[in-house]
Order: sequence, then structure tokens, then C-alpha cells
Amino acid sequence: MRIALDAMGGDFAPGPIVAGAVEAVLDREDLITVLVGDRERIEAELEKAPQAPRDRLPIVHAAEAIGMDEKPVEALRKKRDNSISRSWAMMAAGEVQAIVSAGNTGAMVASALFAGAHAKMFLPGVRRPGIAAIFPSHQGPIVIIDVGANMAPKPEDLYQYGLMGSIYAEEILGVTAPRIGILNVGSEEEKGNDLTRGTRKLFEESPWASRFVGNVEGRDIYEGHVRVVICDGFVGNVLLKAGEGAVDFLFATLREELARLLPEFPVEVGQKIAGSLMNLKRRFEYEEFGGAPLLGIRGACIICHGSSKSRAIKNALRVANLMAADRINAKIVEQLGATLDDAVDAPKS
Repeated sequence: MRIALDAMGGDFAPGPIVAGAVEAVLDREDLITVLVGDRERIEAELEKAPQAPRDRLPIVHAAEAIGMDEKPVEALRKKRDNSISRSWAMMAAGEVQAIVSAGNTGAMVASALFAGAHAKMFLPGVRRPGIAAIFPSHQGPIVIIDVGANMAPKPEDLYQYGLMGSIYAEEILGVTAPRIGILNVGSEEEKGNDLTRGTRKLFEESPWASRFVGNVEGRDIYEGHVRVVICDGFVGNVLLKAGEGAVDFLFATLREELARLLPEFPVEVGQKIAGSLMNLKRRFEYEEFGGAPLLGIRGACIICHGSSKSRAIKNALRVANLMAADRINAKIVEQLGATLDDAVDAPKS
């Protein structure tokens, strides 16, 4: 499996990005990670890892990188030789089967849209790709889609997100027949706007009606009664960032309280409490899954958090490898009533 890794993407690139790539190829002998970016800087990081199998860590030079705070479309036009566009070009040419990046999310999605319009990168039948984030719940991991790719979707988009998210939950997360719900301001059927009501109608008239449960409120997400939650990219991104902030606040507060209380406990008790809290924290960490998959494209794409360290990159490469090797895309296309050989039109408005 060949995966393109944007070595220049993220807040701390290329250090932890290259380190994660080294860990990933050492862990899997069948994995080739193509490091895309500034050759000199990547080489310097590889020199720090003499154990790295260099034959499975080839470098593709890209002279430019898109910053995390740059405007995506403007940056893609001004910086033509950037690591994100170069990665997508490799995917479009069939040189790699997957892409991983911790870089500018907007640039990743915009570049995918450009590639989809000109190189048939969208799966047949897919209107717009969606970003699926993995959230914890009492029942296990759940999929929230979309969390930032499509800010103004139509009901057809949310319907497709539910379908794609359900297949991802089954194939990658191991959830049997995951139930699907729409994120809404109330659970009552009449609640919502034209988008949510139109999406509801599509599901109720579809083969997926038995899995569709209707509206889900934000406070119910973590219960896990619904394992796939669909929403527009604006709402989903706010939910994602608010969730991350809440987790950071919670554990920072717990650390403060434990620092005050632990000296009063016997050492062995304090160690058990600290261990339990670390296990709890791992359930909320994005690093466990590496990042969020961009569903609806040919091949596989994982968009990582900008602050990703080596562990997150390693796991993102693992999940990307699993996605590319699995029949996820074939199953999505089958459910949409198309074939992988069908022509792909440019994105619809």
C-alpha cells in the first residue's frame, strides 16, 4: 500500500509528521509512506531516525506549504507547488492509494474538490465528500458527519453522509447495523428547518429507513443510541471544536483537583486513580483514530488535527491503509446505485 503523507502539514511539521511515518512503516512491512514536502527539511528529520527503512519512505519534493491560517482557495492558487496539491495529484494519477495530512483542512477539502472536478476523484453518485469525525459514547465510538467539508448542503448530501457514515462505522469501527440520526434542536418530528425535514423525508422513503431514527439532540450524542449523526459542516465543525474544548477544560480541572487531593491518599491509591483517569482520557483523544476520514472520494483520505503528534500520524496512516484495502468505496457506490466505472461529473451546486 502506498500512502502520500503531507509532511509539511500541521502546527509542528515536519518533525512529528516524519516521526509518525517512521513508526508506521516500522509497524507494517507492507506500507510505503511517500513523504511530500520540502526535501531538505524531511531529510533532516529522517537523519534523526537511523532505524527508518528509507526504501519505504520515499520523498516527493514540494517547494511550498500552505499555512494553517491561510485562505484555502487563495493559497492553492498562489502556491501551485504545495504539498497538499502534490499529494492529491499523486492520488489522481494512481501513484498512491491514500492521503494523510494534518495541514489546512480547508485547503485539503478545496484541493479534493478541484481534483474531483478535473480528475474524477469523486465516487460515482457522490455529490459532495464529507468529513467524518469519531466521537466517544457510552456504547462505543460514533461517527459525526459532516464536520467541515460542506457548509451549505442539500438534503441529498446529508442522506449520502448518513449512508457513507454508516458503512464506515460498520467496516472500520465494527458497529453492526448502526442507527442514523439527524442533529437537531429537538427530538420532535416537526422540529428543524428545510434541510433537516427534507433529509428526514429522503430517509423515510429509502432502503435505509429501518436504521433511521429521526432527530437527535446534542446532549444525546454521547449516549450512543445512534452511532451515526449527520449535520451540515458548519454545525458539525462547531460541535467538534466545542467538544474538544470541553474535554481540555475537564481534564485540566481534574489535574488541578488531583494535584490538591492526591497527597492525602496512599501512594498505591493515587496511582490507581491516575491510571484510571489516563484510560478515560484516551477514550476522548483524537489520536486513537489519527484523524477524520474524508468520505466520498476514490481512494482514502484522513485529515488530522493540526496539533497532531507522531502517535496520531501513525494511527492515521494505519486507518488510511485499512480504508484503502477495504471495500468501503465499492459498498458506498453500490448503495448509491452506481458503479465504480461510471463517469463522475463536476461537483453540483
